[in-house]
Amino acid sequence: MGDNLKIMFKHLSDWLETWGLTGAFGQFLHLTILLFLLFLVCFAIDRLTRSVIKVFIHRLVKRTENPFDDILLEKGVFRRIAHFVPALVVYYMLPHIFNGVYFVDSAEPDAVLKALIAFSQKATAIYMIIIGTAVIMTGLSALMEIYTHLDVSGRVPIRGYIQVVKFLVVLIAGIWILSTVFGFPLKGFFTGLGAFMAVLVIVFRDTLLGLMASIQLSVNKMVRIGDWVTIPSRNADGTILDITVNTVKVENWDKTITTMPTYSLVSESVQHWRGMEESNGRRIKRFVNIDMGTVHICSEELLDRLEKIHLISDYIKSKRAELADMNRKYPDADQSVANGIRLTNLGVFRKYLECYLKEHPDIQHEMTTMVRQLQPTDRGIPIEIYGFTSEKAWEIYENIQSDIFDHVLAVIPEFELRVFQNPTGADFKQLVS
Repeated sequence: MGDNLKIMFKHLSDWLETWGLTGAFGQFLHLTILLFLLFLVCFAIDRLTRSVIKVFIHRLVKRTENPFDDILLEKGVFRRIAHFVPALVVYYMLPHIFNGVYFVDSAEPDAVLKALIAFSQKATAIYMIIIGTAVIMTGLSALMEIYTHLDVSGRVPIRGYIQVVKFLVVLIAGIWILSTVFGFPLKGFFTGLGAFMAVLVIVFRDTLLGLMASIQLSVNKMVRIGDWVTIPSRNADGTILDITVNTVKVENWDKTITTMPTYSLVSESVQHWRGMEESNGRRIKRFVNIDMGTVHICSEELLDRLEKIHLISDYIKSKRAELADMNRKYPDADQSVANGIRLTNLGVFRKYLECYLKEHPDIQHEMTTMVRQLQPTDRGIPIEIYGFTSEKAWEIYENIQSDIFDHVLAVIPEFELRVFQNPTGADFKQLVS
């Protein structure tokens, strides 16, 4: 084929000479015609390749029910691969084209031809490297989109890994292009890459730390997109929108976006709410302070009044009978409230809250529910309600919790108790008056 091309190009040169086109101008015109013909051939091959892809591959993709090949088609992976064919034709045809040009005015025609061939082939090789890089990058983007359609994508994000691979592909392509332009061997380049890597570690510190953090997050299944996290050091409290090698985006509950380094999810304190979301309830753990000066032994009049509350009516009746039998052992029980066993208004109040929570329709009764007394402080006696709501949505949860403590604060006076709070200006004004 090469000999035939040489003969054809020689005939073209002779034909130009018959028209009087000789010398440098004739050589330039000869080369221009050949390159134009080569461009037409490559254009025709490119169109033919695209037509083949459009006719056969497009039809094949449309016939399959698998959506993954549709994504490859939409991303243009097959279309970019088609650009390789004309580039290969140019690469292998260039020597034959330039061998048909006769540099009669050049002292060293062979050196000029070799230089032209080398330059043209380097340019074509760089073009193919760029096309190959574009194909790989597009394929990785298509792979990422394909992965998002899988169920495992929510648990194990791979966006960070895809970004690392893209970075390495671009780095290798850049080194390959430099090697092609300047003619140095890749083996020698990678031998001296050690010193360059030390610089990369300094420059891309956050990227390398993020890469290691993303590997830990994926392997240990620590967090995933859509999880609710609280990171106090970053003022972040909301759901994770995106995880990449360098950054994590968290949408806070006020709709602001907090962006932080990926390694902060590993190196800093993170409160993860997935356990609550996957459980059967959301915890209530809140207390109200009772004024210690209002705690006393229940009088008969108070017990008679509290016995009318249906939630603790049976409890008070049984307790009054039980304590009456027990106090018969103490002959001086009526002489002082300190003698014998008595009910306190605070104890009855705690029992009332226990019964109230057991009857509450929005409390998850299969999980721990209790009312406990905490260590007294200078602000009173904390009575804590500990339980879980059956609804986990934030708005509903807050409404349930608020309704419970609204009721608690409203019924406290029924037990002759008072909530402790620091005195305000209105209190001092009332004392003065």
